[in-house]
Formats: sequence, structure tokens, C-alpha cells
Amino acid sequence: MIAVAESPVVTPPSALAGVDRAAELQKTISASRLGLWLACRLKFFFRYILQVQRPPTSSMHAGSTVHGVLQQWNMARWRREPFAIERFKALFGSQWTGLQEGVRINWKGKEDAERASAWRALEHYLTETPIKADEKPEAVEVRVEADLSSHGLPTLIGVLDLVRAGGRIVDFKVVGKSPSAQQLVHVHEVQLTCYSLLYRDATGRKELALELHHLVKTKVPKLIVSSMPPGTESQKTRLFRQIESYQAGLARRDFAPSPGFHCAGCEYFNECRRFGG
Repeated sequence: MIAVAESPVVTPPSALAGVDRAAELQKTISASRLGLWLACRLKFFFRYILQVQRPPTSSMHAGSTVHGVLQQWNMARWRREPFAIERFKALFGSQWTGLQEGVRINWKGKEDAERASAWRALEHYLTETPIKADEKPEAVEVRVEADLSSHGLPTLIGVLDLVRAGGRIVDFKVVGKSPSAQQLVHVHEVQLTCYSLLYRDATGRKELALELHHLVKTKVPKLIVSSMPPGTESQKTRLFRQIESYQAGLARRDFAPSPGFHCAGCEYFNECRRFGG
């Protein structure tokens, strides 16, 4: 049973000054923001309208650390610097410590185990990566945007982890178990279609492929690389309809909760149970 703390009911959005925040959020859209909106509008309300801050979970911290090291690894290849695993192990250690400054993470006594599994997964990726050592990236951790005003939509913004030579867009995922191959495209369609649009708008070219590189933090680490063809017109249309839903919902201040099994790990569970809207 999940205990719910006793406290006053959360004020519904119609009575909050957050109305202006909602209007501001209609000017732009990102894959992460849209994904959360589609998953649970009330969670979106807590995170983006009220901007209720929560410390990262242990898994989020591990993911941020690994992403930071991979960014430096990609930049090193872009600069044609020689590879040395010791360098990236030291960088992993400094990132792991540095990202905790001023942040209280509830490790539940398992920080050492989480750190070890994250490093094993990263080390496995760096040694088994399908990216050749002499392949120079086209772009690394680049911030891009696409003007969708001609479609009556807000500006799409995002950050591409890596664009490989020839236009292969790569996104890194740090996970605790192997993903389902059958569900990959469906689960990540919003993000991948956004990346496709961002790349095309920035370069004037169609991407060669969309890749997901899953670093799996199992006892024996795994690397699962999934390559998908360029985004289709059908996926683009589907994304535009989802963004229209986002715009209309924000305009109505529609922050209805979406209860389900996913609620068990939600950082806003108690706020949701107290919500009076």
C-alpha cells in the first residue's frame, strides 16, 4: 500500500497564476514536453506549470552521468583525439560526483551498486560500439529548432545527442532491462519524428536513418542498437495532430490526471492524490 501524506488539497489550475505559464508553453514544443503531455496532463501541470522541483532518481542520475561522458566521447572523436578508456573512466567519476552537488538523491543505500552498473554499461558500449573509431560525427549535442508556423503550430525545439556521418541520428538510452523490439518504434515515435523534422529543417536534407542505442545496465551489460528508416509523412501527420492536441489542451487548461500502473513510480504521486481540480 502507498501511503498518502495528509496536507491541504492542491489548488486547481484555474485559480493559479500559472495561467501565464501555460500561454508561454504554447509558443514552443519539444519531444520530452509533448511526450509527458500525452502520458499524463496532470504530471505535466506539476512539472511545467507549477514547476515543482524533485531531485533526480538514482536511475536518472546514472543516465545523466553516462550521457555526459558519451557527449565528451563523441566530441573527442570529432577532434580526432586518441581513445583511452582510462580517460573516460576518470570523466565518469568526476561527472558522477559533480552532478550530485547541491542535490539530494535518495540512494536507499545502493549508490555503489548503481554507480558500478552504470559504468559497466558505459564501458561495454565504449568497447563494443558499432561506431568506427575513425568515423567523424556530423554533429554532437546540437540544439536545433524548426519553425512550424506554416502549419499553425509552435516552434519545435530539441537537442540531438549525435548525428553520425551521412545523417544517422542517434539517441542514447540508459535502461535497466532490454527493450521490446516490437514496441520500440511505437514507444519512441514522438521523439524520433521530432528529431527527423529538426534535422531536415536544419540541413535541408532527409536523414539517412534513426538509431536508438540502448545501454542496458544488467549484471552482464548489453548493447542493443535499433536502426529505423527515415520518418514518414504518416508519422509527421500523426505528430502534428498530437501537437494540435497539446495546444488545444493548454488553451483549455485541461490538466486531467491519467491514472494507471505507471503511477507507482511517479514523483508527483502524493500531489496527484491531493489534487482538487
